[in-house]
Amino acid sequence: MLDQETKGYQLATSDPSDPYGTDQVDFNGHPPFEVLAPADQRLPFVFNSPHSGCQYPQSFLEASRLNSHSIRRSEDAFVDSLFKHVVPLGSPLLRAHFPRAYLDVNREPYELDPKMFEGRLPSYANIRSIRVAGGLGTVARVVSEAQEIYHHRLPVSEALFRIEGIYKPYHSTLRRLLAQTHVTFSHAILIDCHSMPSTVKCQTTDQRPDFILGDRYGTSCAPELTEYAASLLSGMGYSVNRNKPYAGGFITEHYGRPARGLHALQIEINRGLYMDEVTHAPHSGFNALADDLARFARDLTSMPDASFIGDALAAE
Repeated sequence: MLDQETKGYQLATSDPSDPYGTDQVDFNGHPPFEVLAPADQRLPFVFNSPHSGCQYPQSFLEASRLNSHSIRRSEDAFVDSLFKHVVPLGSPLLRAHFPRAYLDVNREPYELDPKMFEGRLPSYANIRSIRVAGGLGTVARVVSEAQEIYHHRLPVSEALFRIEGIYKPYHSTLRRLLAQTHVTFSHAILIDCHSMPSTVKCQTTDQRPDFILGDRYGTSCAPELTEYAASLLSGMGYSVNRNKPYAGGFITEHYGRPARGLHALQIEINRGLYMDEVTHAPHSGFNALADDLARFARDLTSMPDASFIGDALAAE
């Protein structure tokens, strides 16, 4: 678990000569992340939007070789807005303001590429994962289409600052929300909300799905939850794929423990449904999709849960 993995690591401090401003990162007046919480949590659901952050620190932009438009290609733009309606339903929504290109909390704590950094990485860093090889570690080297982010190597202190100062508090907050939900309702259901490029195709066909549901091939949540979510979306006329090519990342895998009453389901939304991927602006389909997702969330959070929660706990 994350608590054990990060136990004993000290908060990193920045080098005074570091040009990236690690001790005074300004996300344009926003906190790095926030919880939108109902006055009274009435549902055993927690929604999470870890990649929709769009507040780029000036120091980060100055360190990047990409312009302010190109750097946004890795954003799950507007996903937090698409799911804000879950709060009045009675579920909290955790959302990032920091961008994914700055820090990816859907990775292990220390998936880092040594070629990106000046100095020696900690011995516990995972430098050989497939994601690191692709340039998409905890601190990414590239955005989509393999565009390099940085002019030069970063100091190791910069990576550790982002992980210690933002990654760990983010996961601590998510863990607390799930623990509180579990205590209150005897189970907790995490819906991890993402979007994908409209060019993504199913691996076996040329279909470009509207939604992809990821449950780590049935290991991160009860199959009934995935089935019900898929039936709701397909009943609205959307095409739905499961696990391919997105089965769920670190968050889904790490927090999904169905035998303990902890269920995690990832939802990927085709960006073409609601935004112009060139201009990064919502288009005319945004409101219709937001209305459909409001109905989806209402129906999903009111589903009879005894069938899959009971079976999962009985399997313990």
